Amino acid sequence: MQSFHKVTSIVTPLDKVNVDTDQIIPKQFLKLVQKSGFGKFLFFNWRYDENENKKSEFILNDSKYDDSHILVTGDNFGCGSSREHAVWALLDYGFSVIIAPSFADIFFSNCFKNGILPISLDQKMVEKLQQESDPVEIDLEKQTVKTSSEEIFFEIDPYQKKILLEGLDDIAQTFQYEDKISEFEQRSKIPSVL
Repeated sequence: MQSFHKVTSIVTPLDKVNVDTDQIIPKQFLKLVQKSGFGKFLFFNWRYDENENKKSEFILNDSKYDDSHILVTGDNFGCGSSREHAVWALLDYGFSVIIAPSFADIFFSNCFKNGILPISLDQKMVEKLQQESDPVEIDLEKQTVKTSSEEIFFEIDPYQKKILLEGLDDIAQTFQYEDKISEFEQRSKIPSVL
């Protein structure tokens, strides 16, 4: 997992609430066995019509947002089923930060496990950010969202901050204790009776 420190980008405003994981990545695209390749299916049913032509009115189909790394969306983002594929699709598409008033618990946890920074801000601030046309800077170490006119502090659990800053997925976190695990295994060996 890549470490996360800071990103500067325009925001992609997705003005929707209760966006569930089935909308983020529809079930028919869950056949891939690796974490990459899901980005092209992100919000598939909103991005494409029944003939797989792009819907011009959907925000991700506006080329202005092609290089955006910050998604600003509505309340209860990532609700529904607990599929980790939703986070993989967002990351593979290019988003490294998601800002919303609230997130579904499992989705929120999956973001940290995969290198995405989810930031909870109050509704009024989210609405303001959705209107922001200039690039926004997200600084994890300082815990700030900096716009052209203000700097907003955000809360984050210290441990979750650490794993993002150091790029530690679950396996990398376990390897931090490799010496202690080896010690335990040596102490726990059952003596041979033969």
